[in-house]
Formats: sequence, structure tokens, C-alpha cells
Amino acid sequence: MALRICFLFLVIALLLAISTSTCVQNVSFSYSGATGPEKWGSLSPNFSACSNGKIQSPVDIVKGILTTSKRLKPLTRVYGASNATLFNNGFNLGVQFEGHVGTLDVDGKNYDLKQMHWHSPSEHRLNGVQFPAELHLVHQASDGSMSVVSVLFQFGKDDILISKIKDKLTELAQETCKKEEDAHIPLGTVDINEFQKKSRKYFRYVGSLTVPPCTENVVWNILGKIRTISQDQLNALKAPLDADCKNNSRPLQPPNGRKVELYDERRDQ
Repeated sequence: MALRICFLFLVIALLLAISTSTCVQNVSFSYSGATGPEKWGSLSPNFSACSNGKIQSPVDIVKGILTTSKRLKPLTRVYGASNATLFNNGFNLGVQFEGHVGTLDVDGKNYDLKQMHWHSPSEHRLNGVQFPAELHLVHQASDGSMSVVSVLFQFGKDDILISKIKDKLTELAQETCKKEEDAHIPLGTVDINEFQKKSRKYFRYVGSLTVPPCTENVVWNILGKIRTISQDQLNALKAPLDADCKNNSRPLQPPNGRKVELYDERRDQ
């Protein structure tokens, strides 16, 4: 595989795919075989954290590493509407926003929402339970640091957001990619204010990106409320992806002494 393609994807991962996307045949890593998660660290020197990092993600949020925190505050998110593009970067599908769409407040520090993407099955687990899907809302601060809001999904009614873009997902699945050509579908204006509902419960820990280069010191916020997704919607999210990436969930990583903080408004009452 061409060296420049490998480095192209390094740049894409570092920027969390906020500026581009590409078709599956150019992906330099996958979720199985010779380029699967166990091999990511050896694919490039820039991916070394995937093997050698000590605060990697995802983790299983179990009782042994969970601590109730009184220092945490309600998770403040202010989201609105923005022009957006649906992208397929090969290893997942996502929505890239143009301009300012919203802000996440983490301990008084503001992170701007850049994009969101799905993984299936879920990467994070709660007490060993893996969910059908997980949505990552990726935020970046002015200093380049990152924070992610994670939403877990169980099977049930259709998800409202996915329902809004279902036709575009079908269109993306039918998109024919030429070599080194981006796969993207304009969505027009997308309103995600439903995600700014007050979070009565969430989990906080410091980890990493879950794709190469596995950059560390990412602040994770996993919402306690589990949303629903239908099997049909999940199939639509998987359809455009390559066979090696349809199950795009990185294996669990060791906590290495880390604690996961719990904010639960009901316990404080």
C-alpha cells in the first residue's frame, strides 16, 4: 500500500476526520487480520501509542474502577444547527460539521463540536455489557486537546437523528468510490439540539482515541442514558463499510490503575 496513503490516514485520524473522508480501499488499518487492532502499533511508528500507551480506550466501566465523584458538575452541552456532510472514511461513518455547531463545557474549559461518528458494536461497556452501537461526538478545544461525548445504544425504536439521514445513508452505500477519492454526501442543515438535554448521569475518565494513532489524554464522557436504535438503522450504518470494518469496535484496553468517575445527580439529592 502506498506510503503516502498511510500517512494520509495518520493525518485524518489526528484531526479526527474533521476535514476529510475516504473510501474503504485506501484504509491502512482495519478491525481484523494483518491490519487489525492487535497490529495497529506496528503499522507505523506514529501508531506506537496503540501498543505502548498506558491510558488507552475503550474500557469496561466496572465496579472495581468506578468511583463516585462530588467534584463533577452537570455535563453542559449547547448544540444547534449547521451545514453538515455525511462521510465514509472506511473504518466508520460520520457527520462532519461546517462552522460552529455547539460547545461542550468540561470543568470550565470549552470544546467545540467538530464531528460525530458511529461504532458497532459499542466500544465501551458497562459492567461487561456490550451494546449494539456507540456514537462519539468529538470535540476539540482551541489548544488542540480533545473531549468526546459517548452515547450508547440498545435495540428498540428508531433513533431520531439517524431517521433524519436514513435516505442519505442509503445514498452513501450506493456511492461508487474511485481510488483515493472521498466518499461524502451533503446533508444540508442538521440540527442536533436533542443531544444537549441535561445529563443526570455520566462517566468520566481520561483515555485515548480508539483509532490510530491512538492519541492519549482524551477526556471521555459516557452518558448514562442509553438511547435506542433499530436493527434496520444499524444495518444502514454498516452497509457502506468494508467487510473488515463493519464491526468497527476496538477491543477493551486495560485501565492500568485508572479510575472512572461517576456523576449521578440522583445520588446527590
